[in-house]
Amino acid sequence: MSTSVSAPPMASAFGGWLFVALLATLAAVPWFTGSVFHFHIGIMVCLAGMATGGLAVIAWVGQLSLAHAAFVGIGAYTSVLLVTRLDLPFLVGLPAAAVVAGAVAYIIGAPLLRLRGVYFVLITFALNELFRLVMLEFPGISGGSSGIAGVPKIQLFGITLAAQWQVYIFTLICLAVVMALLWLIRNGQLGRRFAAVEENPALAESSGIPTARTQSLAFVIGCAIAGATGSIMAHYVGFVSPETFAFQLSVSYVIMLVTGGRLALWGPLVGAVFLTPLPEFLRGAVEYQHIIYGVILIAVLRFLPQGLAGLPEQIARLRRDQR
Repeated sequence: MSTSVSAPPMASAFGGWLFVALLATLAAVPWFTGSVFHFHIGIMVCLAGMATGGLAVIAWVGQLSLAHAAFVGIGAYTSVLLVTRLDLPFLVGLPAAAVVAGAVAYIIGAPLLRLRGVYFVLITFALNELFRLVMLEFPGISGGSSGIAGVPKIQLFGITLAAQWQVYIFTLICLAVVMALLWLIRNGQLGRRFAAVEENPALAESSGIPTARTQSLAFVIGCAIAGATGSIMAHYVGFVSPETFAFQLSVSYVIMLVTGGRLALWGPLVGAVFLTPLPEFLRGAVEYQHIIYGVILIAVLRFLPQGLAGLPEQIARLRRDQR
């Protein structure tokens, strides 16, 4: 009896350390190759992992947002406007981006989170499109369809991160901070509240957990992470446009989350590592990219309901069943 009870935690711990080792190895690849292209891919993986991590927090309370790209855009524009128009440093623009995105999420979250299931998904889809259209209508702020070019590079304490490897180190640190935050949430009292609300909102409410407040808090945290990601993305790419944060970006974050594991701690990062480099390897088959994404998503939903992050645990379970 004791063996069967202790096996799942051991398998889960082993799987967690296995993913850490694998991700650490992949993170070191650009240093071994020295390729600027590989550093760029690493940076984009870090940014995707951060944004998807914010989306995961929202998913932990049972909601799936299709407006995540809009909050990435809010953070990007907040930081860019503060740095370019008010001549404030990036270290002010970055936290301001998170605060503004979180504040917007708090304001609209109360009426938005009363919706459940497909209604919440549809309203967030409309919200993402509304953000894009509104920004296109105010070119004085957003640059319109032409966007804002020449966004200053990331500066930290007077040091400009001009080289790709410098930006890579910075984004790795930011990703580590986000993952540490997710770990603290998941393994703390707040994570238990999130899990209770995700499992059964009515039962959680009857047990004394403020469901609406808990979902609002998760929405604010997730969107604040998205806003910070948008700030870093804008200053790294050097260009920001309303079209950058269209509905397709939100869908890509959802696919990364589901592929990696919607409820798994490492799910956002695994999904980002797996799917972010994929378009680069499919440049010769651009017309088939969406088909391949769809096939991957269907295969994961069919054979890996817990996502790629749950693969070690699923393999351990199959081995136990065979024994």
